[in-house]
Amino acid sequence: MFRKSPPAATPQIQQVDRVTSVLGPGITWKGNLRGSGGIRIEGAFEGEITIRGLVVVGETGRVNCEDLQANTVIVAGAVKGNITAEKLEIRSTGRVWGDVTTVAFSTEEGAFLRGQVRMEERVEITLQEEKPNSGEKNEDMKSDDQLLS
Repeated sequence: MFRKSPPAATPQIQQVDRVTSVLGPGITWKGNLRGSGGIRIEGAFEGEITIRGLVVVGETGRVNCEDLQANTVIVAGAVKGNITAEKLEIRSTGRVWGDVTTVAFSTEEGAFLRGQVRMEERVEITLQEEKPNSGEKNEDMKSDDQLLS
């Protein structure tokens, strides 16, 4: 009697506003993160991040990257690198060293930012396709032994 029609299939990737993956405390990762979803970083990450969705850098999280791009970024830990986001929130324990480009920006008392803030009406997050290596080993994927040495 009160049936809802099924939602129309949309071929585009939609933003995810919740955490779907976690890099836990004590974990060190070097490489690149790309895709859609939500990630919480509580360990150490070095590389590039381009996420259509949410990136949370928890209080124990340490991110070192040239560019961090996501729809929403929440920083409670430390980020060294430029941030491009539709929405950026730096919590009271958050520390950011780098330039910021955003649509919406908020901080809590005690938050730290060393860099320039540029407010825009719109920010585009572009997921770039990686070109496949012609039979070569992917240098972004390193074994635990290589990371520890």
